[in-house]
Order: sequence, then C-alpha cells, then structure tokens
Amino acid sequence: MKLDSSISAVITGGASGLGEATARALAADGVKVGIFDLNAEKGEALAKELGGVFAQCNVTDEAGVDAAFAKSREAIGQERILVNCAGIGNAIKTAGRNRETGEINAFPTDKFDLIIQINLVGTFRCIAKSAAGMMTLDPLENGDRGAIINTASVAAQDGQIGQAAYSASKAGVVGMTLPIARDLSREGVRINTILPGIFDTPLLAGAPEKVRQALGAQVPFPARLGAPDEYAHLAKTMIENGYFNGESVRLDGAIRMAPR
Repeated sequence: MKLDSSISAVITGGASGLGEATARALAADGVKVGIFDLNAEKGEALAKELGGVFAQCNVTDEAGVDAAFAKSREAIGQERILVNCAGIGNAIKTAGRNRETGEINAFPTDKFDLIIQINLVGTFRCIAKSAAGMMTLDPLENGDRGAIINTASVAAQDGQIGQAAYSASKAGVVGMTLPIARDLSREGVRINTILPGIFDTPLLAGAPEKVRQALGAQVPFPARLGAPDEYAHLAKTMIENGYFNGESVRLDGAIRMAPR
C-alpha cells in the first residue's frame, strides 16, 4: 500500500507512546490520521498538530467505538489502515502471600477480566468494525483494501511473574492474527501483529533512571530500551509490503536470549 494523502488511518491509543509515534510516521507521508484515545487533552493536541481528527474512545465500550469510527470517517474518510495500540497492564500473582502479614490472596477475577476486555476483546472489536468498513472500499492496484496492525508483547510468549492476565491477553492477540488474516483474505484486508519488548514509552517515563538503565541492560543487542519510532517503522513496513499478512513479529533486541 502506497502511503499518501489518499489514505486514511485510525490509531487506537494514538495520543502517546507507540501509537503517537505511528500516527506521526504515517502523517509524515501525508496519511490522514484519526486518533482514538481516552486522553482528550493529548489526543486533541496531537490531532490538531497532524491535521487529523481526535475521538475520545474506550475500546471496551461498543457504542463509544462505533461513535469514534463514525466521527473519524466523517472527517477524513473510511480508513484503509488500523493500528491497535490501546492497552493496559498489571502485575498480580495468580495467588500470593502478603510479605508483612502472611495473608494469602487470589488474583481478583475482575482485574483479570479488565485486562482481557481492553487488550484482547477491545482489539478484536476495533478490528471487526474497521475491517467491515474497509470492505466497502474499492481495492487498490495491488488488491489491498486495507491493512491492520495489532500490538501484542513479548509477554505473549515469555510472560514473567505477575503477568498471567497481561500475557493471556497478548497471547490471544497473537493467536487470532492468522485466523483473522484468513477470514479477510478474500476481501483484500491484511493483518499483522507486532510483539514489542521493553520500550521507552510513558509507562516507563516515571521510573527512576537506574531502573530504566537496568531494564535496557537486559536486552542482548542493542542493550537499551526500544524507541517508539522503531515500532512505527515496522508498522509502516507491514502496511506498505503487500505480501506481509498473518504474521506476528517480535521487536525486542533478542531479549528472549539471556546475555552471556
């Protein structure tokens, strides 16, 4: 897919971090961008800067997602690109013991469900609604009607202590990528998923510098935190390359391999 002013894109979680970097990268090529996010202040400012449109959106809210797509499509047209960056995480053991009191507690099911609803169900909700809209478009010269990029995590494959819910949600995103690619293949809509490692996003912005350096040092090469621009570059490659479909790709500096 050639990126230019004839193309519209929607980026969920687009007001900061990986989503913001992707919105900027697409807009730099002339793509009209729709920013979906809960943070209205940042989202509106970024959309104004990029000449796009902002829609406040909670991906767990069916009616709210419908309204956000309607607002974006009215302003910049039916999107041919969807990039799903909206998501959250938590760190709770399946069952744990309070170090001070010795009290044993089980993982609260409602907190597990919240992660699944946002990261997995919310991602699928946006995929299904965006794909249905893409199917109304005429195919481009190479047959593309649209391209979808999801954000999973290396935790989908290498979940750590306290990441049961997060890992399950991201593994679900990876697991549905190929079936969705097959579902949409006859319609000319492609889908791929990126599994980022440890990235320098707002989630880590408040961490002490020593902590940030220690996290970066865990990466075999390059031994640093990933840059959001590097995520955006891979997302663009997946969008532009018409043969890239149904893939889940790690972007992690080989962090799955312990340094020796």
